[in-house]
Formats: sequence, structure tokens, C-alpha cells
Amino acid sequence: MQNFLNSRYIVLFSFLSFFLLASLCLRVLFLSISVVQADLDSLNILGVIAKGFVFDLTVALCFTIPYSIYLLLLPQRWNRTVFNKIATYFMVFLMILITIFSFFAEYTFWREFESRFNFIAVDYLIYTYEVINNINESYPLPLLFGGVLTITLTVLILIRQNFVNSFKSETRFVKRLFITPLICSAAFLLLWKTENSWAEKSRNRYQNELSKAGIFSFVAAFKNNELNFDQFYPLMEIKRAFATMKISLRESRSSASADPLEITRQITGSSEAKTPNVVMVVLESFSAEFMGKFGNGQKLTPVLDSLADQSLLFTNMYATGTRTVRGMEALSLAVPPTPGNSIVRRKNNEELTTIGSIFRTKGYRTTFFYGGDGYFDNMNQYFGSNGFNIVDRGRNLSIGDNYKTTRTILTDKQVSFENAWGICDEDLFAAVIRDADTGFASKQPFYNFVMTTSNHRPFTYPKNKIDIPSGTGREGAVKYTDYAIGRFLALAKTKPWYANTVFIFVADHCAGSAGKNEIDIAKYHIPALVFNMSGAVPARIDKMCSQIDLYPTLFSLLNWSYVNNNYGKNILDKKYTPRTLLGTYQKLGYMKGDSLVILSPGRKLETYLYNPSTNEQTPHKFSGEVTNEAISYYQTAYYLFKNGGLKLQK
Repeated sequence: MQNFLNSRYIVLFSFLSFFLLASLCLRVLFLSISVVQADLDSLNILGVIAKGFVFDLTVALCFTIPYSIYLLLLPQRWNRTVFNKIATYFMVFLMILITIFSFFAEYTFWREFESRFNFIAVDYLIYTYEVINNINESYPLPLLFGGVLTITLTVLILIRQNFVNSFKSETRFVKRLFITPLICSAAFLLLWKTENSWAEKSRNRYQNELSKAGIFSFVAAFKNNELNFDQFYPLMEIKRAFATMKISLRESRSSASADPLEITRQITGSSEAKTPNVVMVVLESFSAEFMGKFGNGQKLTPVLDSLADQSLLFTNMYATGTRTVRGMEALSLAVPPTPGNSIVRRKNNEELTTIGSIFRTKGYRTTFFYGGDGYFDNMNQYFGSNGFNIVDRGRNLSIGDNYKTTRTILTDKQVSFENAWGICDEDLFAAVIRDADTGFASKQPFYNFVMTTSNHRPFTYPKNKIDIPSGTGREGAVKYTDYAIGRFLALAKTKPWYANTVFIFVADHCAGSAGKNEIDIAKYHIPALVFNMSGAVPARIDKMCSQIDLYPTLFSLLNWSYVNNNYGKNILDKKYTPRTLLGTYQKLGYMKGDSLVILSPGRKLETYLYNPSTNEQTPHKFSGEVTNEAISYYQTAYYLFKNGGLKLQK
């Protein structure tokens, strides 16, 4: 015991004891708040405490790793120096301060959501302005920070003798060489073997949450990028939800699966199928309001405005989200935006029934083009593990090594201009042309998913291309993207494959999503054009629709018969009823006609009437078909992804 008290590690062990005791007290506090809902007996309580101890020990050991390594490397002759005293007090002060602040944050989070940290907490890091103002309005910040600081100093005073003993100690290097690796090994072993799912064995949600640790859950949520729909959102009985969905997705010339927990339909073409090449250009942050066709008078998009008169123009299409990966999800999977992050960034997102997989059943070669490093936002892993070849600028070679895809790195010789986000759109389109030449030579139809980057801050692009100087703002970036599209099509028209190639121009999301409403409908309005479709008469499609409807509509124009395992609908079908799906990380919107339903954590369901001419959302009580459909879309989509229902059928 005396050797232990005189060890230089005594302060570290004091922190471990403090953390474990404080975590236990916090768990007991949460239990007292939710004791009725938790429905615990003595055996359940022991299980909660035991599992909680493992999670708490994992977090506590991880906290101490930097300090433990410092104690190992600090020479014995420096142990009593002012430097060591300052460094030790600072590190331990910081560990205790972070612990107390995180426990306060956990308490406030539990009071609101009765849950440990999850993706909502991760989401709060994204919306820092709103969160900081909310905290400032809800709690007196000076008192809050003063209280956290006071408790931290009090703990330091209570263990001050251990600091004195640590500075006086003479712990030999051989002994330190045993203790520090032991602490680090224990931390890494627990991290490797412990997952949040281990705490989710009970049917009682409160018992599961009580077993967890907040910081551990926060890191797990950040890694998994999702929010449990079943736990936080309004629900229906799952078979009823699927039955509602089958009715909502019903179309002419389609037959649904008899399985009560599927949305699979067999779509039958009306005549001979066409198999043109298809090139989809996804325009970064390209709001409909940038185009003259939607009322912009700045003449930023002369090329796209001209194409609109020669295309199928979707005038009332809405993005599903506010980030590129959400647009990619909608355009490649045609699913609603489930809470949390896009499926593009989640685990178990390989070998899904993507739009690309439908193209491949028709003999197409599928390729994903990106002007930056596709490692960003997990793009290469997602597209590579779902059958797409990759063409990008990056150096990282991880594209799903177990999948038969190829990768082409854009070389310096092929790049005339690039910024932090990637090469300019002209250079990217040149790569698409080269690849199309190769595809044509091999006599295999191609489907290309092309993701642009020029319309992104810092809004820089090659000089002397347009009349707006590079780097001066978004208007210039929009106009340059439009210019690059014009150059792309001019070069494509010289190619033998052009006549048999359909070009799609669609935005991933709008340039901004902030508005006076939590889901501001106008901030989701995007342009979409289908150009050079053989036999199709240029037309405006004014029905309200979603990004997820783009490809089912295209496939109907191509007269394709195929198995449909997504949520998109053919807008041109006589049974189509206008509706759209929109979401943030937490809020999930469903609009049918002028009826808007918003689902949010806490099992909240809000209903509004929407006026598109004024962009006003007026609270209005209604229920029945629209609210049932809203819940069904999101609940069944979450269920299918979680249970592998979106996987390729083999």
C-alpha cells in the first residue's frame, strides 16, 4: 500500500477512481429520473452496473493514455521540477474539467431525450451557432462555466496530497515500463472488444441506455453516422407500415412482392427497350434559383437555360437533403433520407440495389467521376463496393478492395486548374469524354455518375473563361460551371457516341439550407434536365417530385423491365400523386400536395399547410393517410437498410 501511495502514478489512479465513482453517481441519477420506465429488478440493476462499469473503465483508461505516456517518458531527475508540477496539474485539471463538463452535458441531454449521447449530439457539433445560442438562452453561461470550474478545482484540492506524493516518488523506469504499457493495452483491448451494441440486448430501451457511457456512445454515434429511428421517431406496426408503403408505391405495369416486409416490385416496360449511354452530371450546390428559367435575372446560366428548352425540364423537384452525400444517396439508391448521415458514409453499405446495379443488369459499364479525392466522405468505398469503377484525383487507394472495380487517378498532365476541393469542371468533363471514347470503342453502353466541385467555396476556377473574376463569389462559380457544361457538350457533339447518349443535369442539393423554418422547402428546390433523349419531345414536368424519382421516370422513358427495390416513382405514370421527401440530420419531412408532415426525435409529429407562393408553413392539424405515409416512408426505409433489405438479390 505504501509503495502504491508513493508511486508517480498515484494521481493517475486518483483520476481513474474519481471518473468511475462520478460515472456511477451519474448512472444512479439517470436511474432515479427514469426509474418507472426502466422497470428494473435487482438482477437488471446488477447487469446495468456491470456493463456500465466496463464502458466507464474504457473511457477512463483512454483519457489517461497521454498522461500515462508522459509519466513513462519523464526522467526521474525531472520529477520534482517546476516543469513537471505545471505539466501534471495542467493535464489532470484538463481531464477533470472535460469529465465534469461532459457529465453536465449528459445530464441535460438525458433530461431532453432520456438517452445517452447519440447522433443528435453529433449533429449539435454541425449546428454550433444554434446550439450555443440555445444553451445561452437556457442556462446562465457564466454560472455554468463557473460551476464546472469550481467543481474541478475542488476535486484537485481533495487529491492534492496525491500530487505531493507523486512529485516525491522515485518510480524506476523498469516499473514504469510495465505500468504504462499495461494501461494502454487495457484501453486498446477494451476499445477493440467493446461495442455499444453490447448494451442493447434488453427490450427495454431505458435499461440499454443506462448501461452505456455518454462519451463512448458519442464516439460510436460519430463512427456509425446514424440515429435509431425506432427509438426516437413516431412508429406504426411494421407490417402496417409496409402495407401502407406498397399502396403508396403502386404504379401502372408493376406487380409487388407478396412478402409483407418488402417493397420489391417488378416493373414491365410498355414496348421495346432502349439502351442509350447515360451521363449524369451532378451539380455541386446548384439551387434552382440560379437559373433564368426559375426567375434569376443575372444571366448566370445561359447554357443550362438554353438546354432547358430542348430537354425534359423538371420544374418542381426537391433534394432530399442539404449535403452532397445525401444527394448521392438519393440519386444512386432512390431512398428517403433516414436520420443521421447518408448511407454513403455508413457501415454495411456495400452490394446494395443501386441505380447502377439496374444499369448493369442491362449490360452497362458504370463509372463514378469525382474531381477531388474520393476518399473524402467515403465516396470511393461506397461507389467502389457497389460496382462502380472510379475516376478521381486522389491518392488513397481504398475503394473496396474485395470488389471487382478499377480506379483511374487523374494525373497532373490532365489537370489545368485545381483548388482545395479538386480539379476544375472542364478538366473533369475532359476525363468523362476520354472514358466515353473508351466505352464506345469496347461497344459497351456506359452509365456515368459525374460529381462536379467548382461551385464550392473558395469559388475559384481558371482565369479568362467568364466575365466574373475567379474567387469573388458564388455567382462566378455558378457561371463557370455553366460555361464548362457548354464546353463539355460542344466537344461531346464531335464524338460518334453523342447521338446515342442521354445527358442528365441535376443538383445534389441547394447552395444553402438555412431559412426561417427548420425545413425550409424553398431551400430544397433544385433543377433537373434530361437532354438528348431520342424520341422525347422537350417538355416541362411541373408535378412536385423528389430526387429519388428521377431514375424510375427515366427507366419508364426507356421502356425498361426491371426489378425495383427503391422508393422512387415514375412521375409520368397516371397513378403518380405529387409528393416529396426532405430532411436534415434529425428532422424528416414529407409533403403531399400542400400537406407537410415533419417527424423529429422525441417521437414528435408536426403538421403544416404549405403555401409555395409565399413559402409559408402554417400549423394545421390533420392525420390519416398523409401522416401514415410520412411515417411509413421513413420507418420502412430504416428497417430495410438495418436488416439488409436493400442488398442486391442474388
